[in-house]
Amino acid sequence: MTEIRTPRLLLRSWHDDDLAPMADINADPRVMRWVDDGSVRDLDRTAEDIERWEEEWDEEGFGLFAVELLASGELIGFTGLSVPGFLPEVMPAVAIGWRLGSPFWGQGYASEAAHATLEFALQDRGLDRVISISRVGDNASENVIRKLGMAPERETAHPVYGCPLRVHAIDLTEFQA
Repeated sequence: MTEIRTPRLLLRSWHDDDLAPMADINADPRVMRWVDDGSVRDLDRTAEDIERWEEEWDEEGFGLFAVELLASGELIGFTGLSVPGFLPEVMPAVAIGWRLGSPFWGQGYASEAAHATLEFALQDRGLDRVISISRVGDNASENVIRKLGMAPERETAHPVYGCPLRVHAIDLTEFQA
């Protein structure tokens, strides 16, 4: 698996000792507010998520990176790529996403990690197009999406939870590294 260093972050594979800090992030209602139905996730569900993320790396050649602060070695969340199979109307597609613990919000980490991931997708993995799916009203994610240069493409609803979603996209020809 690829590792990516940014000025402040290390995007890397998942380690066994990442489970507890990622479970803490997933247990925070503020973090999970905009994810699926907004429910928090426990340790077991987080372990299942990480296992699925690792499998995606094996199957697709991309997936979700653990995001670590270079200065402290602390896990602050994830960023990466996934196939958004839950939303058939956008398929085939690869989506970029992120989730950081609330103590790390507002410091530019999500934008820094997402930009490195988008560059990885378009330049290293040879993807021609990447999308991002956000819940309508999630202004923090919308800010990151704008910084990535992604443009709104459509609005729809989550097929299971019914919440309004906004799909953004960027093509390789529009990306500025």
